[in-house]
Amino acid sequence: MRHMRWVQRIYSPLLSGLLAFLWLAPASPILAAMQLEDRIVAVVNSDLIMLSDVKRELAPEQDRLRKYHQGDELAQRLKMAEYMALTKMIERRLQLQEAKSKSVDVSDQEVKQAIQQMKQQGEKVDEADPLTFQNVRDQLILLRVVDREIRHNVMVGETELKRYYQEHRDRFALPEEYTLSQILIQPRSADGAAEALEKARIALADLKRGEKFEDVALHYSDGLNASRGGRLGLVRQGELTPAIERAISPLVPGGISDIVETAEGFHIVRVDEKTPKQFRPFDEVKFEIQALVFQQKSEDVFQSWLVNLKNKAYIEIKFSPNP
Repeated sequence: MRHMRWVQRIYSPLLSGLLAFLWLAPASPILAAMQLEDRIVAVVNSDLIMLSDVKRELAPEQDRLRKYHQGDELAQRLKMAEYMALTKMIERRLQLQEAKSKSVDVSDQEVKQAIQQMKQQGEKVDEADPLTFQNVRDQLILLRVVDREIRHNVMVGETELKRYYQEHRDRFALPEEYTLSQILIQPRSADGAAEALEKARIALADLKRGEKFEDVALHYSDGLNASRGGRLGLVRQGELTPAIERAISPLVPGGISDIVETAEGFHIVRVDEKTPKQFRPFDEVKFEIQALVFQQKSEDVFQSWLVNLKNKAYIEIKFSPNP
């Protein structure tokens, strides 16, 4: 069902006139008409989209928006939700019509299997509801026609993969690694910060005079690793607090930081070893890149295909604001 969600996430602009119409209207036309009897909202080739269809499509998003917004902001967000709902419905009708013209269909058994998979994933599905059954069927048909018309026609060459690797190398970087030791001086009480800072200054002065870091850590540090000479072991870039990371970033192995204050106390950190940022080799990440490039190209082709369907279609928006 992962692909089903992918299909549902892909949107493209509807006719510019539709967007202009929705935003220039002084009130929310669909919402304003909800008290009226059911009627035609849009015509998509030979298919009709009814007001009740739009209301059903719009209901979950309406409920969500009303929980978090009110007043003018709510009105604007509802208007945009109307546009998005109708856009999605028109695009879906166009794709289903294309699937029908290509004789793309799914069996009842495939629909039942999909519903069972959805249930196993924790989704609440009323399989006895004919509308639910039809919605799942439509989604499977959409997947099938997209696979046939889009994904099966997308090719990714070796040159594209290498170009992507070069242009996005940081995406495949391994973070710097440090082997560290530290001296940690913690305040003894709520108002003991000044005393702890003074103790840290004495410890740092001893280090600058040539005292061994391990001896100073054993004598002054309040850290759990004091008995081991303050050794912290291996840590990766991003695992440290930002203040400590900034302090050790310019240090070479053997380098000792100035006093760094954090919520934990006052730190003096030594970099024992440092492994610079490395890049995973192309051969190791080739299949990851292939999936990324394939997805990107598939979406680009899908958008072009959808625009082509719209350009060939007869689409008429029939609702209007109440007089």
